[in-house]
Amino acid sequence: MLKLSIILFLSLTPTLDARDGGNVVFGSFGTTGPSFEWKMRLTDSVKPLLYDLLIHPNLTSLNFTGTVQIHLEVQRETKHIFLHSKNLHISKAFILGSRHPHHLVVRESELYEQIALFCEGFTFTRGNHIIQLHFSANLSDSFHGFYKGSYTTRSGEVRSLASTQFEPTHARAAFPCFDEPSFKANFSIRIRREPRHISISNMPKLKTVELADGVLEDKYDVSVKMSTYLVAFIICDFLSISKRSQHGVEISVYTVPEKISQAEYALNTAVTLLDFYDDYFEIPYPLPKQDLAAIPDFQSGAMENWGLTTYRESGLLFDPERSSTSDKLGITKVIGHELAHQWFGNLVTMHWWNDLWLNEGFAKFMEFLSIDITYPELQVNDYFLEKCFTAMGVDSLRSSHPISTPVENPAEIREMFDDVSYQKGACVLNMLRDFLTPEVFKMGIIRYLKKHSYQNTVNAHLWYSLTNVCQSGDLDAGRLKAAGFCSDRKSRTSASKWYMEDDLNVKALMDTWTLQEGFPMITVEVKGREVRLKQERYLKGADPSKNSSFLWQVPLTYITSSSRSVQRFLLKTRKDVLYLPMEVEWIKFNVDMRGYYMVHYEDGGWDPLIRQLQHNHTVFSGNDRASLIHNIFQLVSIGKVPLDKALSLSVYLRHEVEVMPVTQAFSELVPLYKLMEKRNMAVLEHKLKGFLVHLFQGLIDAQQWSDEGSVAERVLRNYLLLFACVRRYAPCVRTAQELFHKWKDADGEMRLPADVRLVVYTEGARTEEGWDFLLEKYLHTMYPSEKAQIKAALSYSPLAHKLHWLLERALKGDMLKTHELPSLLISVSKNPKSYKMAWDFLKSNWQELVKKFDLGTSSISRMVVGVTNQYSTKEMLNEVRLFFSSLQDDMGARLRSVQQALENIEENIRWMEKNTPLLTEWLNIHSV
Repeated sequence: MLKLSIILFLSLTPTLDARDGGNVVFGSFGTTGPSFEWKMRLTDSVKPLLYDLLIHPNLTSLNFTGTVQIHLEVQRETKHIFLHSKNLHISKAFILGSRHPHHLVVRESELYEQIALFCEGFTFTRGNHIIQLHFSANLSDSFHGFYKGSYTTRSGEVRSLASTQFEPTHARAAFPCFDEPSFKANFSIRIRREPRHISISNMPKLKTVELADGVLEDKYDVSVKMSTYLVAFIICDFLSISKRSQHGVEISVYTVPEKISQAEYALNTAVTLLDFYDDYFEIPYPLPKQDLAAIPDFQSGAMENWGLTTYRESGLLFDPERSSTSDKLGITKVIGHELAHQWFGNLVTMHWWNDLWLNEGFAKFMEFLSIDITYPELQVNDYFLEKCFTAMGVDSLRSSHPISTPVENPAEIREMFDDVSYQKGACVLNMLRDFLTPEVFKMGIIRYLKKHSYQNTVNAHLWYSLTNVCQSGDLDAGRLKAAGFCSDRKSRTSASKWYMEDDLNVKALMDTWTLQEGFPMITVEVKGREVRLKQERYLKGADPSKNSSFLWQVPLTYITSSSRSVQRFLLKTRKDVLYLPMEVEWIKFNVDMRGYYMVHYEDGGWDPLIRQLQHNHTVFSGNDRASLIHNIFQLVSIGKVPLDKALSLSVYLRHEVEVMPVTQAFSELVPLYKLMEKRNMAVLEHKLKGFLVHLFQGLIDAQQWSDEGSVAERVLRNYLLLFACVRRYAPCVRTAQELFHKWKDADGEMRLPADVRLVVYTEGARTEEGWDFLLEKYLHTMYPSEKAQIKAALSYSPLAHKLHWLLERALKGDMLKTHELPSLLISVSKNPKSYKMAWDFLKSNWQELVKKFDLGTSSISRMVVGVTNQYSTKEMLNEVRLFFSSLQDDMGARLRSVQQALENIEENIRWMEKNTPLLTEWLNIHSV
């Protein structure tokens, strides 16, 4: 369909009398009619109060019609009302009056995704008004707005559905609306459908009426006051199972009929977590129901629509026989994240997208906190560190941005959904919680939620709520006082800096973490009992003098060789000194990596830490060991530590058994040989791979091919065995091949242990026959977890022609869902047989990818960075730079992810040029 604005520009006559014919009359772009200036942001002089929305999709013709009445409050009289509309054909527009409605002229700006409503000689006076718009459009063939989807039954029948994804700026593509988060309103929704389908929306259904043509109309209860991006409706033939929470909320899980048996785990988890949040926040969940729907075509991981959260099938459906421990952990976390949003984001919403982190950082933080309490057996805190390390990887580049960043247009807004908003946001909140103490932090966020319910907030509202909790008069802090928590502050100076200063300014502290990009590197120098501290920004590939203006208030924590008691020190200045009660052999800062900062131990300070790891590494917690590994290898990148010292620290890992230190070691060392795979450095590459296999050989040999053990042990098992088999470690390869042949001979009916199934599949995908067999199983399985494992195994195959076929089919979206393409393309790019194929595919299909996934989304960003981040030659740097510089701005030339990609390649080039000789020399000495 040609875009509406083009049709208007080419074919519509100048503005006619608005009374003509009773239909909407579009203003042309000529000189007739009133003149006004379009702006990216809507004026706050007109606010919606209530939307009365009717939507009628046709799943045969794949389009929809609709009508919306918007009850408005006009606060300053105006001749024009601006609101959002994108790709909608508006056929009628009225302002409803007591006697006769006035027909409105509609003028559209495609650039601003807005329409202006006006009527010659008419003024919208102060007070309440009702406008009514009739509209139609095609169901989107992307993954946002009101879009079409499908699934295939076991018998091969293709069935259609329609679903919504409005965050951040796509409600305007489903109905005309004030599509900014601060324009909260109530919604009364009606949906028309065929009898073979059902509909679901945010609120409970009140009634269904049959219309004259046999179409059914579902009417839903009026919603609570909420932002447009949280509106949701689905038309489908799903089945559901339901359960009532302890607080009386009806919770249901919806999925395609043949997968309903996989919904029980999500249902029970949602009940547990919704009850937890209800109690933890001390604010009852405000809706009578909470639905969770597994959508077959879904670009995001999940979406927190109020009362109707939506998920990828692999993010919600669980089968005890086929789903791995990692699947269970992932499903639990994503449910915890979306249900946390029902308070953080839905009940209290950021005023504008610059503070998206108030939604996403909090939900990411709460997913870990909630699951640690409700499902301790999942050991979820083992995986929090990785989120902070991931954020630091992005935040150490010049292209990073502050957590709170000005944004205006939709592409800039979409780019905010990144590791800085989510992961860094969660990590600085975790640091603040540790600094203030969990009790004070909890009381502060309850105070924040209660004070700002159904409203919009900015950073400062949160900091105010977390300040002076003990003195607050607007919230019952009696429990803290009764327990002596607030009255006994002076005697608890070791607990937190909070108790050492009455005038602690949370806003001043946290502004340093949210209003400037990056993070500090704390340089520690020990001279006897004197510990000299210095802070500067950790930044790769730049002149350090350019960072002189960066200053943070850093809540430092430390332990020493003489005391495991956690000590605290708030570093507010560029340099400071603290004094120890006695001289110590070593000092370790950032205990358990609760702070979002890097530590460098200058003047030989790393040596005693390395000796301690080699002598008895269990003196440090698993998180402390992981952070030491992370810090020392990252310090190599900026020349603070020589590579041989970092490699010497890694030697202790032959005695390591815990998941975080092991996986962090892989995260630091595997990328090194990945760089070499793309440089034809076979000798050095194989030496490094051999060193790694030897380093972890004892731990690999100890693994059982079963589902036994704790969650951490089972996750680590999959990680280690997959690494060993990909590296062609003979005992692993032999067992995996035997299991694959047995499974294949049984036509896939033999049960494989869920936690090693990926390893077995990956080995099978190395041959043509095995690859084809796995593809056949992929196409017919009804288990999303099994699909995900087979898809990953297929992408790891050394068969380049199969990988190319896989990408083409995913782009087409028939045999593989297109929403799988980003992760599939990144997997193929990591494959040493196909990394150039992945880049060529990205280039040649760029326009189609942008159309399908939308400019600025995390899907586009992940592909740009993920496909290129292992290049380390000037030739590839120039090729990547040339391609993106050849694009227009509206096709991605100025995306932040492009700058990240280029910086990553530049950093890889610098690293290889500086460290390859030292790595060669060290491996010559330490190779087996």
